[in-house]
Amino acid sequence: MPERLVPSGDIELWSDDFGDPADPALLLVMGGNLSAYGWPDEFARRLADGGLHVIRYDHRDTGRSTTRDFAEYPYGFDEMAADAVAVLDGWGVERAHVLGLSMGATICQLLALDHHDRLLSLALMLGGGLDIDFDDNIERVMRGEPTGDGLPGPQAPFLEALTLMSQSAEGRSEEIAKRVRKWRILSGDALPFDDADYARWEERAVDHAGGVLTEPHAHYQLTLPPLTRAAELSRVTVPALVIQAERDPVAPPPHGKHLADLIPSARLVEIPGMGHALPSSVHEPLAEALLTHARAAR
Repeated sequence: MPERLVPSGDIELWSDDFGDPADPALLLVMGGNLSAYGWPDEFARRLADGGLHVIRYDHRDTGRSTTRDFAEYPYGFDEMAADAVAVLDGWGVERAHVLGLSMGATICQLLALDHHDRLLSLALMLGGGLDIDFDDNIERVMRGEPTGDGLPGPQAPFLEALTLMSQSAEGRSEEIAKRVRKWRILSGDALPFDDADYARWEERAVDHAGGVLTEPHAHYQLTLPPLTRAAELSRVTVPALVIQAERDPVAPPPHGKHLADLIPSARLVEIPGMGHALPSSVHEPLAEALLTHARAAR
């Protein structure tokens, strides 16, 4: 896995890859406040073994990418989308399949709108449409009010995970245990969840970040794109796949259907029992759906 630092404006983004560079590229765009190591190596290798050149990267303010004080150096989703394009440039990739998870799904929708010429296909998972104000919905749910868009708001496990992550931990082992518990909560109990897997992945994420135990939080300060941009999704023609996790406590059904309905080319796939996490038990059905989508888009 060669590592590469690529420039994006006045910052640098850490990235690495899996597979044969001669294969079609797949750019993995992770969720908020998570580094490239939010994508387990095993999952990335499974996609690479299926014939894709898989590239993942640390968002700004995570992992080994440039980290700065957000108040002094603010940015928004347009800059995050430009970062994704900069990673493609840094690897010499003209066009790529892109997969966005959670906040990454928002970023990838902007890629489809503003950088469509760089996409071979689009895949969105564990997220909602650009017309969903998740920040407002979280506040409404916490007040016991219905959402303003008629779709289900974030569920109790998500709020429980937020509360857990606001608590301090004493030392590395307690921090790792807290992170594993967070992912167990977000994953739910419908599918097998291996604590040892997540402990190993979080240990690697901490080492990758230079031993820093405090999880990044800059992305909590991002302002969502204007809700009006959702209407532009009707003009997206690149082959699109929306993956709905059946037990996702952040964007529960029918968020996936709603998002797929916004994009004329979109196909919806539901992963039974899946929550808002990537345990080993979902790697096979996820990879199968993504590889089928990428092959059909060629």
